[in-house]
Amino acid sequence: MDISVWAPHASRVRAIVGDDEHELTADDDGLWTIDLPPETRYFLRLDDSDLRLPDPRSMCQPDGAHGSSCVIDPNKFHFAATDWECPNLAGKVFYELHIGTFTSEGTFRSAIDRLDHLVDLGIDAIELMPINPIPGTRGWGYDSVSIFALNPNYGTPDDLVAFIDAAHSRGIAVCLDVVYNHFGPDGNYLSQFGPYFTNRHHTPWGDAVNFDADQGTFVRQYFIDNALMWIRDYRFDALRLDATDFLIDDSPTHIVAEISQAVHSYAHDHGRQVSLIAENNSNSPTTITPVEDDGWGMDMQWVDDVHHALHVWLTGETNAFYIDHDKPDTLPKALSSGMTRTGEFSQFEGKPWGHPVPEHVSGHAFIVFDENHDQVGNRLIGDRPSHSLPLSDVAISRALILMSPFTPMLFMGEEWAASTPFMFFTDHGPEIGPYIKAGREKEFESWDLASVYPNGTAMTDPQDKSAFTQSTLRWKEANHGDHQRMYNFVRELIRLRSSLPDIASGNRSATRCELSVNRRSGWLQRGTTYIVFSRDGNTQVPVPHALQEVLLSWSDSEINQDGIYFELPGVIVANTKQ
Repeated sequence: MDISVWAPHASRVRAIVGDDEHELTADDDGLWTIDLPPETRYFLRLDDSDLRLPDPRSMCQPDGAHGSSCVIDPNKFHFAATDWECPNLAGKVFYELHIGTFTSEGTFRSAIDRLDHLVDLGIDAIELMPINPIPGTRGWGYDSVSIFALNPNYGTPDDLVAFIDAAHSRGIAVCLDVVYNHFGPDGNYLSQFGPYFTNRHHTPWGDAVNFDADQGTFVRQYFIDNALMWIRDYRFDALRLDATDFLIDDSPTHIVAEISQAVHSYAHDHGRQVSLIAENNSNSPTTITPVEDDGWGMDMQWVDDVHHALHVWLTGETNAFYIDHDKPDTLPKALSSGMTRTGEFSQFEGKPWGHPVPEHVSGHAFIVFDENHDQVGNRLIGDRPSHSLPLSDVAISRALILMSPFTPMLFMGEEWAASTPFMFFTDHGPEIGPYIKAGREKEFESWDLASVYPNGTAMTDPQDKSAFTQSTLRWKEANHGDHQRMYNFVRELIRLRSSLPDIASGNRSATRCELSVNRRSGWLQRGTTYIVFSRDGNTQVPVPHALQEVLLSWSDSEINQDGIYFELPGVIVANTKQ
């Protein structure tokens, strides 16, 4: 296998294999190469340094980010689901999961045992949180390094192949969350090899990745090659690019656009359907505008506004960024438009924020959620809405997300209103670890925590292993009591989404939402289908059209000539008379 490393400033590069050293051959572009057999363990040595460095393009780090690299031949990967053809994922139901806490074993192989659960639920695509090497044995993955390799605690490359193949054999696509905007502080050796970073731009993590300064062309190719590897070698069906706001690039063609061109070109040439998703907080249509129209060419983007509007409506929280989502018309705007910050002044940002959503943009271009790793994990104790809200409110929330004109995503366990939190957890060493908790506590200094947790609470130290163990799903509870009731309700919502053309549509212009005067009840119209909800019992909720048939209900309610009468709080899905 040809091993190559870009080290433009080195005069000599050697591969250390056991007690032997082997010289790499250089070309004129600072690229050094050597041929090593598959399964070879090796380090790299630059010039006369005593440092033994892992290969920045290694596909396997068996002993973690600091250990030796291992040569992998992806041509030897075995895929059995050869007839798998990924559909267009826009509008499909996504399911985000963290391999380490999805099962008690926390591995790719153990996750395979839970795929039939996702099939029964009706999930179309799994989105894996980052799976690269991280410090220690536990973490979210967003402080990863060695972006071509896997977290060895999750398994080997063959284990990942087995997981993806098992998902495909069950008709489920797999998306990977990749982090190109920064690297973690522990095990990042890139700067030893070349100018991967630049002080020309700055991010919350320090100097930006060098996409547009001297020799940035080679750095860009590093990330393009990484994206192509996941799609080509592991057969992922989609990539989600983390925090693209911080991929700062003044080049004529933005790095995100160049990744989009490369991945879509590969997919076209190989007859595959591959989706690219951007996390982006700027609320700019540029993200999903085609490259030929001066956009970034992403197929979809995460939209936080729907979550924030729904969360504020349900909880009344207005801390931090939630302050921009407490106006009376915010929830109706979110559920019909997708974005609530479309150029108005933002109290949180201190300036106008966002851009109008062009009418032609399908709602399917926006991935929405009422839980995800950020919105649960970046709370003081990683609590889910179901830990403090009545189940009827949770049912309303699930229905509004899954019946929306957008691409809905669930976060692992929310389908049964899991009792487990999802906390922020890390496993940094003694030099970095003490700063983690202090940094998290500082994030919450401006929050009125008494209003969020009236009974009081204290943050678990992210470095404490209990933050990780408490976040592991308890699968047995999904089959009992209210957890099972919620699961069955969510499964039926997904079934309705796939069977009703009005609900499956991404047509935002055929979507309307209205709240009552007291904002405790209302309806969402999707063509001839209504989602009617009330947070109170003994309430009449009028709708503009006569309703004929209740398709699904979380409530004791009845249809009458004026709409829906709710005996108890809840939500119903009903059709109008044709």
